Amino acid sequence: MEKDQILENLASAIVDGDEDMAIENAKAALGQRMDPLETVESGLSKGMDQIGDQFGKGEVFLPELLMAANAFKAAMEILKPELEAQKMKTAQPGTVLIGTVKGDVHNIGKDIVSTVLETKGFEVVDLGVDNDTLSLIQEADKAKADVIALSCLMTTTMPAQREFIEVLEEMNMRDKYFVIVGGGPVTQEWADEIKADGYGESAVQAPILVKKLLGKS
Repeated sequence: MEKDQILENLASAIVDGDEDMAIENAKAALGQRMDPLETVESGLSKGMDQIGDQFGKGEVFLPELLMAANAFKAAMEILKPELEAQKMKTAQPGTVLIGTVKGDVHNIGKDIVSTVLETKGFEVVDLGVDNDTLSLIQEADKAKADVIALSCLMTTTMPAQREFIEVLEEMNMRDKYFVIVGGGPVTQEWADEIKADGYGESAVQAPILVKKLLGKS
């Protein structure tokens, strides 16, 4: 099977939520000695971007999104050993603490961002879902994080992103971390309004954004 066909199949497997197809083509990618990072970015993440766009337009719903996420995870299990081997050869460019904000228990997008950041060699500390502001700050301090990434999937939990930045300012800790935001309802305008350091529309943009921010520090 040709490289382009494998990448196309992986993207289709994610969109269709087909775990078997995702696993088969992840194995084919390894068999062809394809770069595992390219396999994730140009195959799996491309498919997640497509299903994410469809979800945003109301063309698919949460069950389809969950099936896509499961197919993504299944393929990542196959690719993980090679990604880990490649990661060990790469200097750690920085530490990112990531979590979904208080009141929000959605983790699909966050999990994908975590995976993509890890494939690029970042040290990622994933706190999971429903994190209150003070816990996030305490864990960021423990992890010696460079960047804090805040996710939310509901408009009702977006204010928690604003609150986090305001609390950092009140504690005179705002300059200690770069804060980036993302999630379904989040926009660049919202990021600007709450004075976040960055916003990513898709998981693939996350490592580019973080590298850019760390380059400024």
